[in-house]
Amino acid sequence: MKLIVGLGNPGFKYEATRHNIGFMVVDYLAKECREEVSSKEKKSLVAKTRIAGEKVILAKPQTFMNNSGEAVRALADYYNIEKEDLIVIYDDLDLEVGQIRLKPKGGHGGHNGIRSIINHLGTKEFNRLRVGIGRPVYRTVVDYVLGKFSKEEEDNIKEAIKESASAIRLYLETDLNKAMNKYN
Repeated sequence: MKLIVGLGNPGFKYEATRHNIGFMVVDYLAKECREEVSSKEKKSLVAKTRIAGEKVILAKPQTFMNNSGEAVRALADYYNIEKEDLIVIYDDLDLEVGQIRLKPKGGHGGHNGIRSIINHLGTKEFNRLRVGIGRPVYRTVVDYVLGKFSKEEEDNIKEAIKESASAIRLYLETDLNKAMNKYN
């Protein structure tokens, strides 16, 4: 069983913000499976499905970004998920808008959601899919990540969401290295 976690903030106020790109990818995956990420479980909204023949839990933590680790740890413990069976999808300021990158492990890179997950799991060794949101030019980072994508960015983001879902499917069908070779 795999646990696929998209990071974001709960609530209508944050729905289409850059920081919620993880939620958007998880919702897209769920829709492809004719599921909805709506069951409340272990501080998250979840959907249980199969992707590429693999049992999968799609999750959107409801603890707000900075406390994402609480929800991820609760789900991982409850379902006995090994670190190699976890993949976290999140926004990345250091990638151009719409770029995606898969990684098997790493630091938090200043991302508070990833920092929280590392602290709660006690390891940096879990799979990640980073979705580029670019860096702000004239705004603070907080205002930027909590802001919505511009009209000019929308096509890139829609494509990145589709590409992220394809990368996740390839990862589940084969392995992370093959997905990294194709999508990085």
